[in-house]
Amino acid sequence: MASRAQIPTSNSALIAMIADEDTVVGFLLAGVGNVDLRRKTNYLIVDSKTTVKQIEDAFKEFTAREDIAVVLISQYVANMIRFLVDSYNKPVPAILEIPSKDHPYDPAHDSVLSRVKYLFSAESVASGRR
Repeated sequence: MASRAQIPTSNSALIAMIADEDTVVGFLLAGVGNVDLRRKTNYLIVDSKTTVKQIEDAFKEFTAREDIAVVLISQYVANMIRFLVDSYNKPVPAILEIPSKDHPYDPAHDSVLSRVKYLFSAESVASGRR
C-alpha cells in the first residue's frame, strides 16, 4: 500500500490564504488566522503594491510548511503564478482556488478541476468508453 501524506496532529493543521484584503479579513474573522513566535502569519494580503515575487515566495513558504493542510488562493492571484500552481503536485497541503469579490471564478483556469477532467477523460479512454 502506498504511503499517504500525514497531516501533523500535535496541535491542529492550519489553513493558509493568499488573497485580497476582503477575503483574508473574512477568513480571519472566522478564526483561521495564526501568528507564530517568529511573527510568521498564515496569510498574505494581495493588493496593488504586492509584487509577483512576494506572491511566489508566500506560495512556496506555505506549501513547504508542515503545519499547513490547505492553501486557499484567489483565482486571479493564482493566475499571476499559474506556473507554480500548476506544477504543484503534492496532496498536502491541498491548493484550492477560490473566487474573490472583484474577480469571479472561472472553472477553465482552475488547476484542480483541469486535473480531474484529465483523469476522467484518461479513465474513459482506458476503459473504452467515450
